[in-house]
Amino acid sequence: MTGYYSRHPGAAREAAQFTASHFYPTLDELANDSDALLLTVPDGAIAPVYQQLARCGISGKQICHCSGAMTAGEAFPDIGQAGAYGYSIHPLFPFSSKLESYRELPGAFFCLEGAGPHLPDWQARLEALGARVQPIPPGAKARYHAACAISSNLVCALVQESLELLGDCGFSRDAALQALAPLMRGNLEHILHEGPVQALTGPVERGDAGTVEKHLACLSTPEERALYRAVSRKLVGMAGRKHPETNYSQLENLLKEG
Repeated sequence: MTGYYSRHPGAAREAAQFTASHFYPTLDELANDSDALLLTVPDGAIAPVYQQLARCGISGKQICHCSGAMTAGEAFPDIGQAGAYGYSIHPLFPFSSKLESYRELPGAFFCLEGAGPHLPDWQARLEALGARVQPIPPGAKARYHAACAISSNLVCALVQESLELLGDCGFSRDAALQALAPLMRGNLEHILHEGPVQALTGPVERGDAGTVEKHLACLSTPEERALYRAVSRKLVGMAGRKHPETNYSQLENLLKEG
């Protein structure tokens, strides 16, 4: 590792000190000393930083970004003309602490994308750290990131909806979270060990249209009902796979848009 450059010098100095590497006051100096550069910036800043970097001269260098949604080709459209190679290295991992999260890298998952010859080298480096790695083609990048968002960010919306419903029942926010915690943890453990179809329980899995109808009736806005219906229609399909002998047509009719 050569070191760090940032438009916030204090952050680059802190990172360099923590990793026993160098602080670079300019991007040009970092580029001149490095064979590979990782752009760990927000998605909207990747292209401007790359354009600045390209003016430094990047022939023969590997330029990597860490966006989950953007392909290497989208981020670095003219990189081949510059004689360099572009890659996307996305950690499927929540970095909660810049000083501690590295300890959790063993077992973390990385998605690799790019067309250059160094992709196997990046895979080997990450696997040497104990990470798991999945190369994907550029055309799958948006679908991959949608999958990540659904299993992470969208879950936050579902939990928030649960908290609001429990709030209507008299729960405080803290009490609601404590009440839901064993349910969510237990369900997640079953999902991870058995898969979502086998882990499925509840009124949809039982074909209990009466309870589902009560749920819909207590949801006060069209948006809440649409959310419940959309997710429950997915559950009906899963329940049908778990119990192919069961007729879920009554639930399917109940959960149609309306």
